Amino acid sequence: MEKRNNILIDPRDLAAALGLLTRLPVPIETTRAVARGAAAAWAYPVVGIVVAVIISATVAVMLTLDLPAQIAAALGLGAGVVLTGAMHEDGLADTADGLWGGWDRARRLAIMKDSHIGTYGVIALALTLLIRWLALTALIASGSHWAALIGAAALSRGGMVVLMGAMPNARDTGLSHHVGRPSTATIWLAVAIAGVIGLVTTGFGVVLMAALAVLLCGMIAKAKIGGQTGDILGATQQMTEITVLLAVVAASA
Repeated sequence: MEKRNNILIDPRDLAAALGLLTRLPVPIETTRAVARGAAAAWAYPVVGIVVAVIISATVAVMLTLDLPAQIAAALGLGAGVVLTGAMHEDGLADTADGLWGGWDRARRLAIMKDSHIGTYGVIALALTLLIRWLALTALIASGSHWAALIGAAALSRGGMVVLMGAMPNARDTGLSHHVGRPSTATIWLAVAIAGVIGLVTTGFGVVLMAALAVLLCGMIAKAKIGGQTGDILGATQQMTEITVLLAVVAASA
C-alpha cells in the first residue's frame, strides 16, 4: 500500500466518493480527497446505497401521488441520472462507441476520448434505459424495487473497484488513471461491503450473476483495449446493475 494511503478507512472517504460519483453538494477537503485517491474506493458501494435509496424514495413519493408504476419508474431513473450527473451512462456510451466503432486499440481509445456520441453509443443508451425502465416497472409491481435497487447499486459499484485494481489503466490520462489503483485491502473491503449488501437484498444467485457480469466486462475491455478506463468502469456499473435488476425480476416472476 502506498504511503499516502497508509490507513484502510478514513471517515472522509465517503464524502470524497460521494463528491466523485454524485452531484450531491457534499463538503470535501479537496487536498485530502486527492491525496487518498483510490484508497477511498472502498466507499463506492456505500455511495451506491445512497443513490439507490434516493431513487427508491422518489419512486415511493410518485406512487403515493397515485401515479402509475411506469411513470414512477421513469421519474426514479431520471432522479438517478441527475443525481450521478449521468457519468456512468456517459461511460457506457463512450465504451460502446469506442470498443465497437474502432478497428484497433489506438482508434478505440481515441473514439472513447471524443466528446461526441456515435450510433453505437446512442443505441446502447436507448436500449439500456429501456431495459432499466421495464425492469424497474416490474419490480415496483412486485414490491421488490427497494431491495433490488440497493443491491444493484452496491454490487455494480463494487465491481468498479474490482476492475480498478485487477486491470491496468489502458491510457496514461483520464479520471481512472488520476484516481489510481486501489490496494488489495481496499478492493476486498469494497467487495465485502457490496457482497454483504447484495446477499441481504438479492441473494447469492444474483450476487453470482453480478460477479459474472463484472468478469465479462473486464474480459471484453482487456481484449479490446488492454485494460480499463473511467468509461469502462462506467459501462461496467451500468451492465452489472442491469444484470442484477433482470435477475431479480426473473427470480420474482
